[in-house]
Amino acid sequence: QVQLVESGGGLVQAGGSLRLSCAASGSTSGLYRMDWFRQAPGKERKFVAAITWSGGIAYYADSVKGRFTISRDNAKNTVYLQMNSLKPEDTAVYYCQATVTGGTYWGQGTQVTVSS
Repeated sequence: QVQLVESGGGLVQAGGSLRLSCAASGSTSGLYRMDWFRQAPGKERKFVAAITWSGGIAYYADSVKGRFTISRDNAKNTVYLQMNSLKPEDTAVYYCQATVTGGTYWGQGTQVTVSS
C-alpha cells in the first residue's frame, strides 16, 4: 500500500503561481512514476503532468506546457507541481497518482481556484 498526501492548493488570482506537493509513504520501493491529474466540476479527470521516478523524465498535457513544471525529490518521496501563469480554466481539484509495481494509488486531492 502507498499513501499519498497532497498539499499546496488554494485561491490565487489569474497570472499567479502555486506549488503543489504530494508526499508518498508506505510501500514506495517499487515506485516508478508519479502523475498529476485534475478534475473540474462536472468534468472528467484529466492528465496534467507526469515524471518517471528513476530518470526524471517529464511529460505534460498541451494545456499546461510552458506554464507548469513537475519535479521530484527522491529522498523525500515527494513530487511537486509548480504552476505559473495560472488561468481561471486551471481551476480544479488536483490529484496525485503513484504508479508502483502492482498497481496505482491516488491522493485525496487538493483544490486550486484561480479567480479572474
